[in-house]
Amino acid sequence: MEKLIQGTGRRKSSVARVRLVPGDGKFTINHRDIDQYLKEELLKNIVREPLNLTDTLGKFDVYVLVNGGGFTGQAGAIRHGLSRALLEVDPEYRSILKKAGFLTRDPRMKERKKYGFKKARKSSQFSKR
Repeated sequence: MEKLIQGTGRRKSSVARVRLVPGDGKFTINHRDIDQYLKEELLKNIVREPLNLTDTLGKFDVYVLVNGGGFTGQAGAIRHGLSRALLEVDPEYRSILKKAGFLTRDPRMKERKKYGFKKARKSSQFSKR
């Protein structure tokens, strides 16, 4: 059986579980082709960036299960998970991926809503009387 390589990526409230299998470069997200799942070309480029940097674009079939958040957050989570999985393939990739910032978990989260406010910071209109 072929070696299965896994990596988990997170961004905002999105979690991506990425599996790499030696193959011809097929990219599947949530049992759908990447072109079906991600409509914007920018998001597809974000997802493929780690493969382009490490020159492994046609060497692996990528299977992703992602949930939570929106498309941009999911794309960031997939990129993070893919970078982590590529480290298991070859630890030499660490310097390339680290320099590009793909191994760093994006810590930015949605701020929680506070009581007395309509949203996290939005309050009702101020009136002197």
